Amino acid sequence: MRSLQAPSPVPEVCVIIAARDAADTIAVAIASALRQPEVAEVIVVDDASADRTGAVAAAADDGSGRLKLIRLAGNLGPAGARNLAVAAATAPLLCILDADDYFLDGRLGRLLSAPRTWDLIADDIVMVRGREAASAAGLVTGPGRPQRLTLAAFVAGNIPRPGAYRRELGFLKPIIRRGFLERQGLRYDARLRLGEDYALYVEALAAGAVFSVTEPCGYVAVERSNSLSAQHRTDDLAALLAFDDAMLGRPGLAPDARAALRAHRAATAKRWQHRRVLDRRRTQGYAAALTELLGAPLAWRHILSVTLAAKRARRVPAPAPDRETGPRLLLGPERRLEPAG
Repeated sequence: MRSLQAPSPVPEVCVIIAARDAADTIAVAIASALRQPEVAEVIVVDDASADRTGAVAAAADDGSGRLKLIRLAGNLGPAGARNLAVAAATAPLLCILDADDYFLDGRLGRLLSAPRTWDLIADDIVMVRGREAASAAGLVTGPGRPQRLTLAAFVAGNIPRPGAYRRELGFLKPIIRRGFLERQGLRYDARLRLGEDYALYVEALAAGAVFSVTEPCGYVAVERSNSLSAQHRTDDLAALLAFDDAMLGRPGLAPDARAALRAHRAATAKRWQHRRVLDRRRTQGYAAALTELLGAPLAWRHILSVTLAAKRARRVPAPAPDRETGPRLLLGPERRLEPAG
């Protein structure tokens, strides 16, 4: 009697890794992607790194022929680098992996076990810090029951809450149908070096994408204080404001989506105004900064709260960056995670 075997997973996913000065972490990211049986190709874009990122990435090749390395002479930023990878991809599904993050084994298989009614599907993210990355390696969680994100809910979920862990939905790393991007003519906005994921997902949802989110399946994000997403330059925030303005000018948006975009823009404008005050203080002194502040009364409360929080942080010694606090979920309840089983 012939034994029945489960069919082998179909390699249908292109994992895209845009990397700049990531020599210390890129090998772990690549290896975690290549271990996924569903991966047809891993495209690494070395975005003009000043360290050995390209060499380390090349050395991470497992010999399967799935690793492709693109080296750039000039820095394009995450959006531009990812667009090059999207253009080079041949697999029908795309998945972004940041160069300092990694997948747990089986992550893509668990995500792809959900019904294929989506254009984008993401899982919750396991957040770790410093050396705690090793503590997430044994976590295995199921796909759960996917829930659909609306444009209004997604935009509202990207407004930071002062004094709370950052939980913006733009941090999600979905699997994306390449065909949907092609049909809608969508790419990452290369003008953005902050919020490029947010912008792509907003445009996809506005174009009618089905965006499903499920329980954690195994994306591990390593929290770093020097990450690009933690750095809010004035020009970066101005570009994000311009994106929200462009979306608000789009006809046909539902009222709740338009209200969420206005709220997101208002929150971003406060951060932008704060950066302008700091820039004026640095380049022209306190008097010029005060003049800038007086011209932005709507941002006063935000600037005051952030300033006071920074002063308190300087008075109270910060914990060691690799202190054992345990992994947490980006979107889930604020609790420690336990290995399954």
